[in-house]
Amino acid sequence: MQALEIIPYSSSLQPHFESINKAWVTKYFSLEPFDIDQLEHPEETILAQGGEIIFAKVGEDILGTVALIPKESGDWEMIKMGVKESAQGKGIGMALGKRLLELAKQKGARRVVLYSNTKLEAALRVYEKLGFTHCNLECGTYGRCNVKMEFVL
Repeated sequence: MQALEIIPYSSSLQPHFESINKAWVTKYFSLEPFDIDQLEHPEETILAQGGEIIFAKVGEDILGTVALIPKESGDWEMIKMGVKESAQGKGIGMALGKRLLELAKQKGARRVVLYSNTKLEAALRVYEKLGFTHCNLECGTYGRCNVKMEFVL
């Protein structure tokens, strides 16, 4: 098997960012307006805000992606982590998460938060293995989320 690479965003990868994330969101939930905006226009909604998007690549195949965005509080948020269904369970989410936390540290983050849902059991296990811990969920942040986790750097 070819080696897993973690690569940064380029405009040619936008369709992968969109399709990988739309696949899991629509499987379990429905797309919210902010999802569509971030997935279809990541350069404006994520990168121009100081965020990052990275991808997991094996050979020529893009298998997963995740993004990091700054929050008004000074925290950073992990968003849009997705791995193609055919590639799940192979450590790709873990590799993406580790690299994302490195990027957050380089940006001077003191804390990274994420929002998820108890339906996404495998994802929650990855976040816990990365060192995220459960914390209080404030009301109404995202319609589909019933879990908030944090990683203190």
